[in-house]
Amino acid sequence: MKHILKPICLATAMTLVSATAMAGDRYHDDNRYYDNGDKARVTHVEPLYRTVTVTTPERECWEEPRRYQRGHQSYTSTIAGGIIGGVIGNQFGGGSGKTAMTIAGTLLGGSVGRDVGANHHNHDVEYGYEEHCRVVERQHREQRINGYEVTYRYHGKIYSTVMDHHPGKFIPVDVHVEPRQRRYY
Repeated sequence: MKHILKPICLATAMTLVSATAMAGDRYHDDNRYYDNGDKARVTHVEPLYRTVTVTTPERECWEEPRRYQRGHQSYTSTIAGGIIGGVIGNQFGGGSGKTAMTIAGTLLGGSVGRDVGANHHNHDVEYGYEEHCRVVERQHREQRINGYEVTYRYHGKIYSTVMDHHPGKFIPVDVHVEPRQRRYY
């Protein structure tokens, strides 16, 4: 079995190599001859540009003045003023007038107490700055490569084409050969 396997592998390999060598890059189709293995020398490459608008989000911040009140608001002065006003109002009047005077004293005392407390807390106010931010979209225009205009020389003649990539020093070309005069028999 080993003796048979070696010649079969060798014969298969030689068949594949010879078929590939004979095929080449040339082929015939409809009385035309094509050669895909030719290359032309690139003589000049010029990038082609297009202008695009690019939008970029950007954070924009600023500071605004702000008034801060330190501490918490207390109702102690309002309550104390109401109690004192109620006690004083209770000293005046008689019968149902006494109740009316107590209520009036309580309301008036609470109002006075609130005003006194508000004046007392004015020194707890501070001024500072508060930061505000937002996202804005900035736009700018820039040039981007859209392709390349390629000039190349093939058998002494100059040709040009547009490509989407830089070709390098050589460019592959397809050669198409057919008779100048067609004669039909």
